Amino acid sequence: MADFVFNIAKGRVVEYYNRAENNDPTNSAIIVIAFNSTATDATLKDLDDIAAIEADVNTAEATNSGYARKVLESVQLATLPAPDDSGDKYDVDLPDQTWSSVQTAPGAWTDLCIAYDSDTTGGTDANIIPLTWHDFAVTPDGSDITAQFAAAGFFSAT
Repeated sequence: MADFVFNIAKGRVVEYYNRAENNDPTNSAIIVIAFNSTATDATLKDLDDIAAIEADVNTAEATNSGYARKVLESVQLATLPAPDDSGDKYDVDLPDQTWSSVQTAPGAWTDLCIAYDSDTTGGTDANIIPLTWHDFAVTPDGSDITAQFAAAGFFSAT
């Protein structure tokens, strides 16, 4: 489950997932991004786009060989489940993500950011909205790295 939901996405994570899953607009997607960060959650949750996160002096996107952002378009996303009326919540899941043969340099990963991009063909980091932030402490060593989301998913609205 998420460490926190970015302020800009509060109340909208399910909506953004649903839009990407339904390809509305065309070329929309959920993006999984690895970071190495020492910034506080309080600092990060106020940032409104990936460009602002990248600009934070205590946060850098992973650049290890073998790493690339995961772009999950409608075909990679499961149909959004119905709300859990008996549990009074709405869980959203993502498929596990694997990066192959991730090399050691330049160093460790500390977190994953799940984000929404409304146009993967023409947007920039300033157009990508961060949704959730997850602790993900990994030291690449040349082997595969898999992010396995909890059984309840990456997000739960209660």
